[in-house]
Parts: sequence; C-alpha cells; structure tokens
Amino acid sequence: MDGLLHMIKNETSFKIVIVFIIIFSILNAFLRVDLSLQILAQITMIAVMISECVNTAVESCVDLVTQDFHHLAKIAKDTASGAVFLSITCAVLVWLVLLYKAFCG
Repeated sequence: MDGLLHMIKNETSFKIVIVFIIIFSILNAFLRVDLSLQILAQITMIAVMISECVNTAVESCVDLVTQDFHHLAKIAKDTASGAVFLSITCAVLVWLVLLYKAFCG
C-alpha cells in the first residue's frame, strides 16, 4: 500500500488517471451495454494504473543507479513509458467501442 500512497501523493499522471477512472466508472454504470464490455473497460483503466506504477518503479530504479545520461537508462525509461502509452491506447480503443455500442449500436 505504501507504493500506491506514494503514487497518489507524488505522481500527477497517476492522479489524472484516478480522476478519469472515477468519471468513466460513473458513466459506465449508466450505459446500457454488455456487462462483459463494461468489465473490459474497467480492466483497461486499471491496466493504465498498473503501467503507471511500473513506469514509476523503473524510473526510480534507473535514477537510483545513475543520474548521468546513459543509453541503457534511456531505453529503460522510454520502454516503461511506452508501456503506459500502449495501455492508454488500449483503454481508449475499448472505451470508443463501448461508447459506440451505447449510443450508436
């Protein structure tokens, strides 16, 4: 739990994700779509939180080892942030499908 408290207190991106999760969870409760799609939408948002935590862990470990620029440190940080980007992309795609089904299908 200390790690999650650290994320809430210190990571702006994590706070933003929490706000989006609250907003979309409330919206999700009122949409008339398949329960499986609603659950998938929630899971993708949790995956964004997980990837944010892993990204922060990788960045902290790299910073612990070196503050100097190193090509391998850049790769570690860039790939961790790439994972965040991919999880956000996945969540957006699922939510687009959910919203399409709720309002158009």
